[in-house]
Amino acid sequence: MNGFEHENLDVYRVSIEFLVLADEVASALPKGRAHLVDQLRRASTSISLNIAEGAGEFSKADKARFYRIARRSSTECSAILDVCRVLQLTDEQKLFQGRELLVRIVAMLTSMVLRLKKKRSKKGSKTAQVP
Repeated sequence: MNGFEHENLDVYRVSIEFLVLADEVASALPKGRAHLVDQLRRASTSISLNIAEGAGEFSKADKARFYRIARRSSTECSAILDVCRVLQLTDEQKLFQGRELLVRIVAMLTSMVLRLKKKRSKKGSKTAQVP
């Protein structure tokens, strides 16, 4: 493993790819939509940052908590893109690409959280059997 643990995660790399796309979408939004620009930029940044924080944790419970936060930020971004779509504020193709990246991110984060939960429950059941 080179560098930091989060740099080796596919979900982190895809989240950075989404961050770039989200910034392009945010930059293209019309004036008067600063609230959407700000929200999209903060939520898209939150995905990558929370993945990195989770990867840096030792505790499986803490890892899972950060990955769940990243997942929630991903679904928030999806909702922001939906708002942009229904209000016809930006390029439909970019919104579609963003949604596809978010579907991948959410799927990977969900899998990671469930895997961590399974590992914790196995560990807990072993401990419960020790006299």
